[in-house]
Amino acid sequence: MTLAAIADGILEKAAGSRRFITAIAGPPGAGKSTLADALHEEFARRDETSVVLPMDGFHMDNGILEQRGLLQRKGAPETFDVRGFLDIVTAVRRGDEEVLVPVFDRSREIAIASARPIAAYTRIILAEGNYLLLDEAPWSRLKPLFDLTIFVGPSYAVLEERLRQRWIHYGLDEAGIEWKLYGNDLPNGKRIIDGSRPADISIEIFDKA
Repeated sequence: MTLAAIADGILEKAAGSRRFITAIAGPPGAGKSTLADALHEEFARRDETSVVLPMDGFHMDNGILEQRGLLQRKGAPETFDVRGFLDIVTAVRRGDEEVLVPVFDRSREIAIASARPIAAYTRIILAEGNYLLLDEAPWSRLKPLFDLTIFVGPSYAVLEERLRQRWIHYGLDEAGIEWKLYGNDLPNGKRIIDGSRPADISIEIFDKA
């Protein structure tokens, strides 16, 4: 599907809604954030208000992960503050006041609190993250909060190469890259592909030309 066609589909479904939440899910490296940002730009060109709500802002702090023996598994479903994310999406869904949401700074591996405002007048919310459609508790509690769902799921080979390039970009050595890929990211990706609910729209891969 083209970007314009996806945007058309969202706006068609959102007709008459004061607030409309679209979930964009898929494994790490699939192109979710690229799609969310591209849709935000597309809506701006159409004079439609939108904002991206990234799930990554709800990573648990490294100190907590270390205490729980989960630091090396950072990015797995168990390493996120799901209740916090659920609370924020619930508040955003009400749409009766501004909501400040956290954003993840990957270069420092920390979440920055209150880093992105969602105004009460913003109509289209583009929630983006790996586990938004995961059919496991507590993630499954998110299901009724989304009006439309999109799943981006490239092949294993594409994921492997994209993720390798990501960690090269962030300066990891070969041993670190091997662990990130085969000890964490790709197992998480398989869990997402195998365990996510069917989406309204499925895309094999998204690259912004």
